Amino acid sequence: MKQGTQGSAGTTTGEAAAAAEAAARTAGSRYRVPAQPAAGEADRRRDAGGGREGSARGEHTHGEPVLPRPRPAVQRPSVRGQVLAALRTALVTGDLRPGEVHSAPVLAERFGVSATPVREAMQQLAQEGAVEVVPNRGFRVVERSARELAELAEVRALIEVPVMLRLARTVPPERWAGLRPLAEVTVRAASSGCRATYAEADRAFHSAVLALAGNQQLVGVAEELHRRAQWPLVGGGAPGGGTRAELVADAHEHTALLDALVAGDLDVVRALVGEHFNGAE
Repeated sequence: MKQGTQGSAGTTTGEAAAAAEAAARTAGSRYRVPAQPAAGEADRRRDAGGGREGSARGEHTHGEPVLPRPRPAVQRPSVRGQVLAALRTALVTGDLRPGEVHSAPVLAERFGVSATPVREAMQQLAQEGAVEVVPNRGFRVVERSARELAELAEVRALIEVPVMLRLARTVPPERWAGLRPLAEVTVRAASSGCRATYAEADRAFHSAVLALAGNQQLVGVAEELHRRAQWPLVGGGAPGGGTRAELVADAHEHTALLDALVAGDLDVVRALVGEHFNGAE
């Protein structure tokens, strides 16, 4: 097993697997966002001077659903990035449920940060289609249907399946073997039973496969579609299931796919890729 195989961005597969596992563990930590005493003090000064920041912007904060309070703290460097990661985790786990409306000030209070990075993160999620802006209230989690999930799976298959089949004919076996650490991360993540942990590992594996095509635009588009396919349905249901057994079965498809790619068995590759996307993961 060649864990030191170089990836397209110059990092080794072993390093990528370690990074993926670290990201998956981070995703599994619900609402772990940096403590910001300075920002909190600024908010208190604003409150003392005439009301909360959200109220000044017309965001009503009463009557919102109660979310788990965040655990204290990671260190600063990018508050917006860490808030965005926490919100994405909350979407995958269903802590942010379809149809709910959340204001930036209330979420900021729970995260222990100012409302600005929360608002910026929610704007990013709005661009990705996860939430929509509700004037004078905040952001509503988009209600997604099973039909939308099926459409996303179809689009992902149209993009990824031809690329994987082309790579199956052109990439040498040792390059495929070098991706095995990432596939093993997905199995461990699935075994944890946490959808957010598995979602991160699953995207990392698919991105590493597509990166072998040498097209970063392809990887970026595929990652966005993949992320959207992992958000919960109306009623909080998980796309493609979501039990521990279902996650483990999906993860083992990654290792089976690598076995077929290393062996150069295109018929098995074609069947496994088709089955994987029919499962909407």
